[in-house]
Amino acid sequence: ESLQDLRDDDSISAVLILTPPDARAELVEAFASAGKHILMEKPVERTTAAAESIVRSCEVHGATLGIVFQHRFREASRELQALLAGGSLGAMACVRLVVPWWREQSYYDEPGRGTLARDGGGVLISQAIHSLDLMLSLAGPAMEVQAIAGTSWLHRMETEDFVAAGVRFANGALGSINATTAAFPGAAEHMAFDCERASATLHSGVLTVHWHDGRVETFGESAGTGGGADPMAFPHDLHRALIDDFTESVRQGRPPAVTGREALRTHHLIDALLASSAQRRAVRVQPGP
Repeated sequence: ESLQDLRDDDSISAVLILTPPDARAELVEAFASAGKHILMEKPVERTTAAAESIVRSCEVHGATLGIVFQHRFREASRELQALLAGGSLGAMACVRLVVPWWREQSYYDEPGRGTLARDGGGVLISQAIHSLDLMLSLAGPAMEVQAIAGTSWLHRMETEDFVAAGVRFANGALGSINATTAAFPGAAEHMAFDCERASATLHSGVLTVHWHDGRVETFGESAGTGGGADPMAFPHDLHRALIDDFTESVRQGRPPAVTGREALRTHHLIDALLASSAQRRAVRVQPGP
């Protein structure tokens, strides 16, 4: 009947927090302090400082904190992770990420949508954050960015609906990011990794590897990503796999696939992208965990 009832129920070991970003801090503290593990929607919070506070709270109370970055659970994403980790693609040279999404103005007319007060930002923290997380999980930390961000005349909103940037990664690779919700009618995000022995492209749940020796391999199946006017036009199997991983992590006493502290890396990257645009210069990305 109440949040207090949930907090005090010893039969409940974990909770899902699916509220907008501005309504999480008190819930996290209440449940973590009661020993409940937490699986929470992205982003961790509206600002990096608030996100760090949530992560610390869970760590202090010994509560597992997982974040819903379901794109990591695609078959294609996992196959590419294995190829990169195994070294068969060779050294990484370039990374290219494009998020060509579309949102109607009615989407942003919803009270609080695209505002700093409720969402914490625009296309970066609300839409492209999934692809940014996946990119970092595959390419490793970003060290420096130089970006331009703004709001196109296609939308009336407080925050950005377009960002383009160059990136320098810690592994020496160069990269580019282009993310928007002004690309009618919207399309699936895609990213490419140009490596020593092959170029690998992730697009709509499919991995295509073009080897320098002429071979072409594909993995995975095409699926919706919610990049068009209907933000819910995607399958639920990735979320199901993520929830399975989280529940097993609680049972086994291990970290989930995406921890709260690891999710802070994406927040740091978003901060650097927006700071670079505002300052019109290259900006260093704060190191992650």
